[in-house]
Amino acid sequence: MKIFRLLAALLDYPSDELLRDLRESVGANASSFVEGLNEEQILSADEVRSVADFITTQLAADPMELQGSYVQCFDLTAEHSLHLTHHLFGEEKSRGPALIDLGEFYRSYGLQADEKELPDYLPVILEFVSTLGLDEAWVFLADVAKVLKVLAENLEKSASPYASLVRIVEKQGSLTNLAA
Repeated sequence: MKIFRLLAALLDYPSDELLRDLRESVGANASSFVEGLNEEQILSADEVRSVADFITTQLAADPMELQGSYVQCFDLTAEHSLHLTHHLFGEEKSRGPALIDLGEFYRSYGLQADEKELPDYLPVILEFVSTLGLDEAWVFLADVAKVLKVLAENLEKSASPYASLVRIVEKQGSLTNLAA
């Protein structure tokens, strides 16, 4: 599912390469680009607009400022960590087995996670989810929905533009989707 792959990219570090690729892919109309990736109609019209607005804002920003803001938000503020087990365990030793189990779970699906990143990193999780069927993706995201809710609330408190993206991902794990 391409939309989860897009969300993974948007929540990852905005490297020069990522921004260049995004600029080339989006062209002049971010809404059309997002709608084209929303083939399964996973996102609502409002969510498509929100993602398109996020992309437009990102591409209009100075890359160095954008990168600095990203580091400040996610790397220097523990409450905003995109490593989801951090919100459950902090830096406790019990976090290690959870990371190992998650990595093993990915491997059971034939996915070899990026060795430069921990398996609980939200963009890695979204890359994995993009390989699943929609129902299975919703079930997987339901398992992390409570952590995503806390993360989104923390981001909203600091007025981070990333909050809207995390809310969209959180909504994908809602019971409403599972019951549909």
